[in-house]
Amino acid sequence: MAKADKSATMSRLHSAARLARTALAARLLAHGFYAGQDQIMLALSREDGQTPGTLADRLGVRPPTITKTINRLQAQGFLEKRASNADARQAHIFLTDSGRETIHAIEKSVKKTEKQALRGLDKKDQKTLFKLLARIEANLSDEEIVLADEDEDEQEVRAAVAV
Repeated sequence: MAKADKSATMSRLHSAARLARTALAARLLAHGFYAGQDQIMLALSREDGQTPGTLADRLGVRPPTITKTINRLQAQGFLEKRASNADARQAHIFLTDSGRETIHAIEKSVKKTEKQALRGLDKKDQKTLFKLLARIEANLSDEEIVLADEDEDEQEVRAAVAV
């Protein structure tokens, strides 16, 4: 592949990610959320009571960024901070009842955006795209790729290549 083609691939990847985020942001704004807030809400819906540091690590953002977003979500009534029972200096973040009620709207917005993005791709193409994106993420994060639907032969090949 020529150098121009490689940069074109990265340009397309970047453009697709930006457009997907823009489309999702428009849907989320209709529910009172700004870009990035959805990720915190969904992370807390999976595991409520995380610390800001844990949330920052899991979402790949810096602690000051997560703190600012948590404060905004708290002001909107979606989250609340509680002091840790073990260490009063440490705060844990919890969804409020209002926050829990909005999770469905966030999930619906994500699904609609995904459906829009994948329009025209059959199930096989979608599965291939998922695997390719997982590979790109693994390459860029220097982590080993693990896909839940791999069969044992694929896992053995991957393990052999990793050694």
